[in-house]
Amino acid sequence: MTFIDNYPKSAKIAKANFLVAFIALAIGGLFGLIQALHRTGWARNIISSAEYYTMLTGHGVLLALVFTTFFIAGLFVWGVTRSLDREPENMAFSWSWFWIMLIGTLMATVAILGGFVEGSSIRAAVLYTFYPPMQAHPLFYIGAALLIIGSWMAGADWFRSYLAWRKEHPDERIPLQTYMTLFTMLMWYVCTVGVALEVVVLLIPWSLGWVNQIDPLLPRTLFWYFGHAVVYFWLLPAYFVWYSILPKLSGGRLFSDSMARIVFIIFLILSTPVGYHHQYADPGITVGFKFYAMATTLLLLLPSLLTLFTVVASMEHGAKQRGGKGYFAWLGKLPWGEPAFAGCALAGIMFAAGGFSGIINAAMNINILVHNTIWVPGHFHLTVGTAVALTFMAISYWLVPQLTGRKLKNKTLALIQPYLWFLGMTLMSNAMHRGGLAGIPRRTAEPNYSQFDFEAVFGTISEIKWQIAIGGILLTVSLVFFLWVIFNSWFRGERADKPVDDFIPAALSGPEHAPKILDNIKLWVLLAIALVLIAYSVPLAEMVMDGLFSPGAPTIPV
Repeated sequence: MTFIDNYPKSAKIAKANFLVAFIALAIGGLFGLIQALHRTGWARNIISSAEYYTMLTGHGVLLALVFTTFFIAGLFVWGVTRSLDREPENMAFSWSWFWIMLIGTLMATVAILGGFVEGSSIRAAVLYTFYPPMQAHPLFYIGAALLIIGSWMAGADWFRSYLAWRKEHPDERIPLQTYMTLFTMLMWYVCTVGVALEVVVLLIPWSLGWVNQIDPLLPRTLFWYFGHAVVYFWLLPAYFVWYSILPKLSGGRLFSDSMARIVFIIFLILSTPVGYHHQYADPGITVGFKFYAMATTLLLLLPSLLTLFTVVASMEHGAKQRGGKGYFAWLGKLPWGEPAFAGCALAGIMFAAGGFSGIINAAMNINILVHNTIWVPGHFHLTVGTAVALTFMAISYWLVPQLTGRKLKNKTLALIQPYLWFLGMTLMSNAMHRGGLAGIPRRTAEPNYSQFDFEAVFGTISEIKWQIAIGGILLTVSLVFFLWVIFNSWFRGERADKPVDDFIPAALSGPEHAPKILDNIKLWVLLAIALVLIAYSVPLAEMVMDGLFSPGAPTIPV
């Protein structure tokens, strides 16, 4: 029996979320290619430099917000359903959050695409970081708000399933996949308070003309309260895959269940108080709070290192079950010929590289060297663009057959795809990091200044440009391979004669070996809120007292 046979209701809503995610991935990926070719000078005639910013907004929003949110929703529907062995409590409620998210996405997308229509008043060329002074059409902000509200409802749906399960199993430990889902959503609830306040209280009234002017500092701070923690909202579902599915794909078992729980606790309590490290250059925030953010950011290296140890130990166990030996020779026994495993493993390797550049971003003294340069998107594409995106694509090769009951087609293309993505991202991200060290700015269609030439630390600027362009082309080819395999399998794949083996073996060290306090959800939420209050209560209060919309302005719009 496949997942779709055992849980047909959940399979339908999971498939709906994945379908939207893949469509957003296709459009956002195309926008990314055009950006790379335009910025590097390889193809300056596809779009104008004015349209570049509209396309940059679409690329960021569709990939970083829409693709990730819908894929995570589908993944968590699958994980909660199978780990609790129960369908959602109310399917009408489940479908309602999906449609609210979809309607919000369509509204925001219409606002973005309006930028390509000459003379249109509906525009949203505000980039992924949608804070003032750039202003979008109200349709964009309302759509973003609906996407967040729908995601809140999705989390409530999974908590309802958990609470119903808890009544029937009062003494059991929370199943790991459900545990990871709940803690991810708790972190999401904490961090989205900031962007919800920014959008609903400040940006929507401003975009509707109810407020004449707005000071950038308060909405910018509220955005970054959310804007870095959202990275962990994307990353934790990848951890969900690495902890619960990757050990099985390796041929073994998870090394430590309790280690996974500890990692998710640390992310819950430390993810949100780090936002100021995006505001080191902002004069309106005192150095002490910036230092606090730096410290909490660097502390987040701990769960990443714990994950490195646990996941690699789990893969080693799997490889040795397959006959691997020695300190390193066991790596050759891993199933590198399986696309789901290869993609997840390569994503993990790339994430390790992204962690090193992230240390630079976090440090107050050297962040200023790379803060507004192309180094930052280079880092971003290693973490979200590969660690997250490649994991999501790779695990789709394993999940889609379960959700559709059809065999995976084009397995050769499916296997080539993650290696091609890894190669393309290595080229593009490496060049972006080097360009950042040379001072090449980000967020601009025209990186060259009049009467000024950049000087690369390694190689030449010309080499950096062609490396970005070739990397972008390889990434696009890889994306086309992925979409072809998925949609061909989804709609034309043969009916499976036997189900995909979705059984996940118990961890070598299970939850029974860990203290029950790890499952004390209330304790960890309260600690997370306390750390947020320490970081943000005083600075936000000072900003509001200066004037809600601008310094010296009344706190009620006139």
